[in-house]
Amino acid sequence: MRLALRETLLAFRRAPLLSALSIITIAFSLFAFGLFGLVAVNIRDTLRHAEERVEIRAFVSDATPVEAVGAALGDISSFPEVAHVAYISPDSALSRARRELGEFSDVFEAGVLPGSIEIRLKAGSRDPASVKSVADRVGTYAFIDDVRYGEDWVTKLYQIRTVATLVGLVLGLAFAAVAVIIIGATIRMAVLAREREIAIMRLVGATDAFVRLPFLIEGFIKGILGGGLALLLTWLANSLISHYLLRTSFFDPAVAVLGVLAGALIGLVGSAVSVSRHLRRV
Repeated sequence: MRLALRETLLAFRRAPLLSALSIITIAFSLFAFGLFGLVAVNIRDTLRHAEERVEIRAFVSDATPVEAVGAALGDISSFPEVAHVAYISPDSALSRARRELGEFSDVFEAGVLPGSIEIRLKAGSRDPASVKSVADRVGTYAFIDDVRYGEDWVTKLYQIRTVATLVGLVLGLAFAAVAVIIIGATIRMAVLAREREIAIMRLVGATDAFVRLPFLIEGFIKGILGGGLALLLTWLANSLISHYLLRTSFFDPAVAVLGVLAGALIGLVGSAVSVSRHLRRV
């Protein structure tokens, strides 16, 4: 292992320009993938925030006994899909309607707003089928005049989330494949640059494992450095966008570490594949 590390360091010293080119190529390939990941993360966050606004509002008939409303609140809060339920008095409803017209503008125009039960759902229960199921159950109470939840809006939001997930998956795989191809070609160039050295090592009896090890270490180190540089570039791009254009989210620390480790893995695998192909020809 010590000899392999020494050979790796010598390789960096003998061809610093080629080593730097390999690291930069890995970095920019992962940087492009990181930018796409950044877009995907912010789209996911935006859709999640929009989903958090999904709610059901059930309008209560006038002169409904407080006891009946209280009992209904207890029942509804026990629904597995429900995260929060609250009663909105007529005065509070009128005050809120002045700020938020939305689909309830026709009710607000009447000048008098009824009390209502406001229901917020748990994450994972905000799809159209779950929302409609809860709304239908709430509508069975005798003192409920109407139940609204913006059915069209919920359906479109769910469709957008589904399409965004599928497109993100396809484009993410495409970006990853391009990055692997570019990085593999770059590492192969480094291996070919040392073709004579490999041939001499084979002639003096070096085993395939002995020949591979320095290249594997070199690919791993280049992947780590390239992944770290890509992460730095992505962070700088995110900072500039947040400062000059719009507020964006960055990767979680765990995801950032996984990105650097992914660069190391790609460098390791690229080196292993390139050296193995070359050894079969020597």
